[in-house]
Amino acid sequence: MALDKNGIAKRIAQELKDGYYVNLGIGIPTLVANYIPENIEVILQSENGLLGIGPFPEKEKVDPDLINAGKQTVTAVKGASFFDSAVSFAMIRGGHIDLTVLGAFEVSETGDIASWKIPGKLVKGMGGAMDLVASAKNIIVATTHTNRKGESKLLKKCTLPLTGVACVKRIVTDLAVLDIAENGFKLIERAPGISVEEIKSATEGNLIIDGDIPEMKL
Repeated sequence: MALDKNGIAKRIAQELKDGYYVNLGIGIPTLVANYIPENIEVILQSENGLLGIGPFPEKEKVDPDLINAGKQTVTAVKGASFFDSAVSFAMIRGGHIDLTVLGAFEVSETGDIASWKIPGKLVKGMGGAMDLVASAKNIIVATTHTNRKGESKLLKKCTLPLTGVACVKRIVTDLAVLDIAENGFKLIERAPGISVEEIKSATEGNLIIDGDIPEMKL
């Protein structure tokens, strides 16, 4: 069975390591904040000037002035810092972000990502994504494997305007975990109950299958 958005976020949370500074993009990536393992400390950073984001607030604890870059209400952990966008982007461009998690419209088998514009459609804009893909030490994409039309998002070559070139390291979808390898998408894990054949049929780019592929442990 394909994962829902929370399932994707929960799997990505397993990629976090103690001491990481992490930026979470708009959409599915923001849900990762709810699944940070209890035995590690991770500092979440937002482009609009917050270092130390906590889980999403319960309804009665919502502060409309405390938001992330996607304008969602958030919480702040003890010791959090607030600053302007200039300082925030200095952190990003200075290479101080260990991991960024971004959503995507398309990802190519060479690690290109298209995440900010669909010609003819109104979207929120690029935000800090271009700075993040150019400067973060590691980039993971969180997305569904196919779009609403059932077309693969994992392509031989992106068709939409690019956010970054050859920058993505790993992709976590509702069907699988894949790494960008020399010759395409290397299948690492599959969602519980999802077969390799189902993943293969949903992937337009070259899919590399090496041995038995284990199911994700969520």
